[in-house]
Amino acid sequence: MKVIDLRCRPAYLHDFFGATPDSPECAAARWLNRRVGTRGDDQHFARSRTREGFLAEVQESGLLRAVVVGRHTPAQHLPNDQIFQIVRDHEQLLGIGSVEPAVQGIDGALQEAGRALDELGLSGIDLEPGFAEPARHPDDPLYFPLYEYLQARGVPLFLMSGPTTPNPAFNDPGRLAAVARSFPQLAIVCYHGYWPQVQALLGVAFRHENIHIVPDMYLFLPGSESFVRAANGFLGDQLLFGSSYPFRPIRQSIEDALQLGFRAAVLDKFFYGNATRLLAMPEPTDTARKIP
Repeated sequence: MKVIDLRCRPAYLHDFFGATPDSPECAAARWLNRRVGTRGDDQHFARSRTREGFLAEVQESGLLRAVVVGRHTPAQHLPNDQIFQIVRDHEQLLGIGSVEPAVQGIDGALQEAGRALDELGLSGIDLEPGFAEPARHPDDPLYFPLYEYLQARGVPLFLMSGPTTPNPAFNDPGRLAAVARSFPQLAIVCYHGYWPQVQALLGVAFRHENIHIVPDMYLFLPGSESFVRAANGFLGDQLLFGSSYPFRPIRQSIEDALQLGFRAAVLDKFFYGNATRLLAMPEPTDTARKIP
């Protein structure tokens, strides 16, 4: 069984991920690990405070590939060049860039998206409307030129969602319907799976096959069993694996997912096939790994 992790960041990327020992941010990372069901050491991510430690974590977890995600919000900016520096020269790592039209202007955001894709070789663009100032929904017309650009290029859009959205009112999957309907060829990937609004997201994804879901660490919380039932039915081609490392151990997340009740025919799609198709990824030449 091959595994691609769609949401996997090293601690050294930012203090938010526990980069600095004994800091408030490190304490918050440990707290979040406990909240989402980490077993054992809640400082397991400490090894990824170095580049070498992160690569060892990815390799020892048996990942075929790990996707490192950027972000651009007023509170936290993980620049595209920084993501590029992490993933460059490592076939097991892929990067997702980010833009924020509210900060950069739409022309600046489009220019930066093009640079991230063409010059840096990143594989998609992350957007976080609910974390903007002021907060927005993904169907805000501000973003439509970006959606049109990504659709025309066949590049997936990654949207941040979930309970960490500062105002829960902006964790509303119903607002995705207009985007999916207006841009039917745009692959839309929902990180955190809009948890706990699981049923509402499944309703939108049922209607719009261009919506993809990466529940990542919220796959293991109450209510998310609906993701598994849906994947065993209509959602088999739209659900993808992510550990959300460093907020959950990679290997534990793989092992826990195997116990959730996915049908055998769905597991390969969930762990590998859907991501390969979404990101048009070639098979690694010599780093392919399989989970025993």
